[in-house]
Amino acid sequence: MTGEEKINIDEFDGKKFKNRFVEEDDNRKAVVTHYLHNYHNGVKDHFEEEAAQYIKQIVEYKNEEEKLNIVSDSALQQLLFEVEDVPFPTPENYTFKFIDLFAGIGGFRIALQNLGGKCVFTSEWDENAKKTYKANFGETPFGDITKERTKNYIPKGFDILCAGFPCQAFSIAGKRGGFEDTRGTLFFDVAKIIRDKQPKAIFLENVKGLKSHDKGKTLETILNVLRNDLGYYVPDPEIMNAKEFGVPQNRERIYIVGFRGDLGINSFEYPETLDEKVTFKDVKEKDVVPTKYYLSSQYLQTLKNHKERHANKGNGFGYQIIKDDEISNSILVGGMGRERNLVLDYRITDYTPSTHIKGEVNREGIRKMTPREWARLQGFPDHFVIPVADASAYKQFGNSVAIPAIQATAEKIINLIKDKL
Repeated sequence: MTGEEKINIDEFDGKKFKNRFVEEDDNRKAVVTHYLHNYHNGVKDHFEEEAAQYIKQIVEYKNEEEKLNIVSDSALQQLLFEVEDVPFPTPENYTFKFIDLFAGIGGFRIALQNLGGKCVFTSEWDENAKKTYKANFGETPFGDITKERTKNYIPKGFDILCAGFPCQAFSIAGKRGGFEDTRGTLFFDVAKIIRDKQPKAIFLENVKGLKSHDKGKTLETILNVLRNDLGYYVPDPEIMNAKEFGVPQNRERIYIVGFRGDLGINSFEYPETLDEKVTFKDVKEKDVVPTKYYLSSQYLQTLKNHKERHANKGNGFGYQIIKDDEISNSILVGGMGRERNLVLDYRITDYTPSTHIKGEVNREGIRKMTPREWARLQGFPDHFVIPVADASAYKQFGNSVAIPAIQATAEKIINLIKDKL
């Protein structure tokens, strides 16, 4: 392989290799990046046999004439640099290992890496979220975790399982609901991984509504499975609000933590809230934002009419403007997620529309928050890379976890298991 030729993991996809392989495998990039990320520790052995084949194929594809039979040191070093020279690298002297399920764009990962953790497996099905994850961590998540082939990539010996799984109802046959009653849901796959891999601790996050979902039966079943079927000590779940951990967003989520029964842990205290009060001005863009974020006068009038109609019916629905000294509503995907978090920004100087809008740009200074402001509302640092279009970015940050609240809780978990690592 000549010094001028460059290889890149992102070139390794089904389109380029469709004539080379009989069976397509969406996890190829994940195998390679997970292998490289664990190249300096024993976890690499779990991925090595398959990853070595894929890396060889990358190099062969880039150099058809030489037909290399081995991966040269220069090629390997180049690939290692690609996964290690990233905005959020693994801590050099990590003290524990974790896996990141339903990873989204890595909110859990940032929080646990900040505490000295090493991520040894991650999965996420959304392709745009995978792009963002790869751009920031140098690692492509595995895909559908419901598939046994994907589960088989999870190594043994990690300490903490993290998962922000969706809320789904169970078909409960028994009075309380058990492991088999959750079959067909994503929680079943999480529970199966816990049963098979036996991590020391688990940390699950879900929407606040899980507490009352299906008249409380859903949460009751989850706790019954974790406590009785899997043998974990699980204290009563707590609803945590992001606004109490240093970000100006009213975002309530339920946290479920658990500890393997043989560890002898029988008490847990969730973190105390911070006295620090922050408002939207703390995350507001410092510079004038592009015109595209300002509402058109016609759309703004539509929102006003919609709110007035509901107000006449005694409802509180409709758009909302967040002042600089206030905190935002929970940022959500779809519906009125963005419209309930409009802001005032009079710094606009160019009212020329930059997109195909109906009407003209409003003169009241009303705009949407930017994706970067949404990122800050979730506690993402400003060097977090946003490589996708705005529509995808809003979706990704709206679906993410609030990093400061996750980190404060994870620190409590780690303090309890640190002498057992």
